[in-house]
Amino acid sequence: MEQKILGLLNEKYALKIQKVEAVTNEMFRCIANEGEFFARVTNYKNYEEQLEEVNYTSYLHKRGFGVSPVITSINGKVVENIPIDGRELLTVLYQAAPGIHLPRKQWDADVLKELGRQIGKLHHLSKQYEDKHPVKYIRDWHENEEYAFHKYIPKEETTIRNIAEEVVTTIKKLPKSTFNYGLLHGDLWLGNILVDKDLKLTMVDFQDCEKHFYIFDLAVPIYSAVEYSFVGGGNISDYRQQITQAIIKGYQEENTLSIEMIDQLPLFIKLKEIFEYSLMHMYWDQDKLTENEIRIMNHFRMRIEHDHSFLGA
Repeated sequence: MEQKILGLLNEKYALKIQKVEAVTNEMFRCIANEGEFFARVTNYKNYEEQLEEVNYTSYLHKRGFGVSPVITSINGKVVENIPIDGRELLTVLYQAAPGIHLPRKQWDADVLKELGRQIGKLHHLSKQYEDKHPVKYIRDWHENEEYAFHKYIPKEETTIRNIAEEVVTTIKKLPKSTFNYGLLHGDLWLGNILVDKDLKLTMVDFQDCEKHFYIFDLAVPIYSAVEYSFVGGGNISDYRQQITQAIIKGYQEENTLSIEMIDQLPLFIKLKEIFEYSLMHMYWDQDKLTENEIRIMNHFRMRIEHDHSFLGA
């Protein structure tokens, strides 16, 4: 697979790529004479959706926001078709972003405050982009397959299904405006953020960008930090409170966040929990679950069924 992609990329782009290695099923690291690049090869979204996503991130890059620039093909395209095993796959080539994935213990309040500030800046730029370029193809969050909770959560899990329906219904009924709803990243877990010197952040992987309440882009990194980055040495409730306050404070330096939406933060974190649980059913082979997968699913199931509040509210 990697060798096929290597040859096809060298045909499509004015680069001398020497090596291609898989990072995920859809993302490939490309080592070229000109530097390091990443190729996303997927039909996860159709051509129009991917083109609109790339146009959006290119707008962000041109305004100095921390995103990876897209490389244009020799045909002048930012989204290319490449044939692999009888299928036409869509490819976007990105220049590698500066920075590193921080070790878990370094995700402290200072870093997360800067992340909040950058998210605020992102949403400010998103509003400007949508004013000039009305979104036609990127969907509203609830139209995406990953939110079809009743399709993937088993019918016998009635408690979780009822909670999922209540959460989704409640969020859909929230008042929407250009101040609280629009284009966002959609998957800002800490693995999609690179940190360079002087706390310069770069956001990667906008594949899940969608139209949603802006507060969701705050809920995801808070959820991610508590779920994956707390490594002990203190009280997890204190850590949870510190990072939540830090992200919100940073955000408010760049953008407006109403008290009404801040009050809804636990609801959106609950949406993220249900989202993750549903993905386990969507992508994991339920007949071949490992002991660790079973443990994780049971942990989520108990937390959701008992309506445990992630923020301790």
